[in-house]
Amino acid sequence: MTEERQFGWSNMFVTPEEDPRSQQGYRGEQAVLVGYLDDYRKTLVLKCAGLDAEQLARRSVEPSTMSLLGLIRHLAGVEHYWFRIHMDGYDGPRLYRSGDDRDEDFNGAVGDPEVVREAWETWRGEVAFAEQYVAAAPGMDFAGAKGDELRDILVHMIEEYARHMGHADLLRERIDGRVGQ
Repeated sequence: MTEERQFGWSNMFVTPEEDPRSQQGYRGEQAVLVGYLDDYRKTLVLKCAGLDAEQLARRSVEPSTMSLLGLIRHLAGVEHYWFRIHMDGYDGPRLYRSGDDRDEDFNGAVGDPEVVREAWETWRGEVAFAEQYVAAAPGMDFAGAKGDELRDILVHMIEEYARHMGHADLLRERIDGRVGQ
């Protein structure tokens, strides 16, 4: 059953006064890049708010394996790869990649509360690592372990979140009819 499509101020995830995202007033290159990335991270949390494990794991349409839970896991893996592995030089295994399954982040996103808890915990841990890493970096020109400049990684992360928040919009609308914001 498809829910009725809803749109308008009354169906926003939060009121404009309660919206944790700012998307304005940043001064300087680092503040702009970090600020916009933070706003996209907050958007992920907003898009998933109020959903249970089954709803978070609900797939979009076959044959896609995409779900909001899969996006949480995927973005945890992206944070891990770019900040912990690529920039900091961590030499361990990648998150949600085992054997031949390059899509374990989505394929393993099942409607189990423990899987949801673990995904959020992992995502929050990787975001915290990234935030600390960026705060400690000497500047936007700083080159990480693999040679990329921090500015390039931050721009890439903004692009990654922006693309996936479009997916999150459609996934959320499919779950309960909520749109926008």
